Amino acid sequence: MFLLLNVLAFKAAWAASVVGGAQQMPWLGPLAVLVAIMLHLFRAERPLQEMLLVISAGLIGTIFDSQLLTAGWVSYTAGLYSDFVAPYWITTMWMLFATTLNVSMRWLRGREAVAALLGLIGGPLAYIAGQKIGAIVLIEQTTALIALGVGWAVMMPLLVRLSIYLDGMEDVDKTAAAYAGGPA
Repeated sequence: MFLLLNVLAFKAAWAASVVGGAQQMPWLGPLAVLVAIMLHLFRAERPLQEMLLVISAGLIGTIFDSQLLTAGWVSYTAGLYSDFVAPYWITTMWMLFATTLNVSMRWLRGREAVAALLGLIGGPLAYIAGQKIGAIVLIEQTTALIALGVGWAVMMPLLVRLSIYLDGMEDVDKTAAAYAGGPA
């Protein structure tokens, strides 16, 4: 049940973020993300660890998207507070993404190549969707898509690895037993 809630909360908050960015309501996404994060942390056995993961992903993602912005490959239609820093709704989208790492994307653990491939394809597709909705513009589209693909192919396995160390969703003994094939 929580897996389904995790996926639905992610999709709803992702849509609110992108539509909010496109419609000059950049506050809409962070509000929806806040609700999703609160639901996520309420379910966590160790909410502080999960919150550290959420904050870490927000920082990592902000640095990545800020580099895309500074390079002139991407621009955002709303929520910019600096010409060199990605908008706040992008930061909260990265934080939202982190809520999936120990729940609906938990299956990626130990599958670094699959995580990299998912990042290589899924990362750019998400930005293309954001462009079609009107929240972002890929200025130098080919270069931007290459940078997005490479960046996400590197970051996805790293974020999955980070989520293992900052896993606040399940008791460590239960997780270890499940991976070893023993009783949970």
